[in-house]
Amino acid sequence: MSQSNAESGPKGASAEKYYDSTCVRCPRLAGFLDQVRVKHPTYECRPVAQFGRWNSPLLIVGLAPGLHGANATGRPFTGDHAGIMLYRTLYKFGFSSSPESRNGDDLELYGCLITNAVKCLPPANKPNAAEVNTCRSFLIQELATVPANGVVLVLGRLAHDSVVRALGSTLSQMPFRHAGELEMPDQRTLVSSYHCSRYNTQTRRLTQSMFNDVFSRVKELLS
Repeated sequence: MSQSNAESGPKGASAEKYYDSTCVRCPRLAGFLDQVRVKHPTYECRPVAQFGRWNSPLLIVGLAPGLHGANATGRPFTGDHAGIMLYRTLYKFGFSSSPESRNGDDLELYGCLITNAVKCLPPANKPNAAEVNTCRSFLIQELATVPANGVVLVLGRLAHDSVVRALGSTLSQMPFRHAGELEMPDQRTLVSSYHCSRYNTQTRRLTQSMFNDVFSRVKELLS
């Protein structure tokens, strides 16, 4: 487990309820990781742990690890294109000690925890519905660590949908839209954004200015 993840979960709870490095509950994902491990023996190729501080006022939820990113490095949004905009923006808004996240560095997050709705690398970057549902037990526990008046920032529709279901709500009640805001229990707020993927940033579906606007609103909600 990385340095920024405590040996136990929030308030001394067992870390296993928030993260299990040996989880093989999804046969397709477990089998795929075995295949990738043979091709890339230096990669982590296991469920990716959360990164940051427990009980942080900001929880960021992506979809799943990337093949040459978090699956390789063991840190969410680290090692591939998806993390470039995210960590640059986290640094700009005071949530990170560095604008770049690199494998083996000493980067720290401030008041922020990053996770994925699905902890294991899926084939073609597309987990199926059963896998998303299976991994939601971890997500439910992660959401519970966000304190009153905190913010959950979801990146992309699939992450948004899983968080909504984890909250026991319906997608018709809490639909996805970029820069959308939805009320959660305990005066917490769910904020949604397009994912900072290579496709979205290169097609300018998501620009740096748009992402800055989302984070400006997050800071406002947390102030």
